[in-house]
Amino acid sequence: MGANDGIISIAGLLLGVAAAHASHADLVVTGVSGLAAGAIAMAAGEYVAVSSQADLEQAELALERSSLSTNDAAERDELAAIYVERGLDPALAVAVAQQLMARDALAAHARDELGISEILRAHPPQAALASGASFACGAALPLASIEMMPAAVLLPLLAATSLLSLAVLGGIAARLGGAPIWRGALRVALWGAVALAIATSVGTAIGH
Repeated sequence: MGANDGIISIAGLLLGVAAAHASHADLVVTGVSGLAAGAIAMAAGEYVAVSSQADLEQAELALERSSLSTNDAAERDELAAIYVERGLDPALAVAVAQQLMARDALAAHARDELGISEILRAHPPQAALASGASFACGAALPLASIEMMPAAVLLPLLAATSLLSLAVLGGIAARLGGAPIWRGALRVALWGAVALAIATSVGTAIGH
């Protein structure tokens, strides 16, 4: 998704500026500036969002830790009830809850009651780096394309290569998610085409 954002944002920016009759040097400056600003904005936004998630997780764990210290039996019954809902026999559910709580009560409740595990825990720096890097990688594709395109056919070729990149990424995402590849590719390419068309129209209007 970050790479898709990078492609659409920078390709739309470049198409809009190119439609306003900007020079090649202006396009390069615009593209590089957009890449830097977009990557930083994505990273900062992701850091804030995941930090809020991490704060919520810490608050939930603190509440659970307090409940375990004051009412261990009720917490055991609560955990056993979760296992019963998942299909275990009541007696077995109680035995499982007792064994897991004897090993690490907080971890058991965090995982099975709150849905918090070490693998799925919020890590703001990691999320920020991944978001910013993926945006930058996507944004680099249309930016690199303008270096290889003649000025006379820049607009159609840039739009075509950007949409092709979006379709490929959409297909890959769909394949990884187990969905039909063509549907994912078409959906991303279609909305990408709408965004690029609007950006080009705005640049054309301003250029005139």
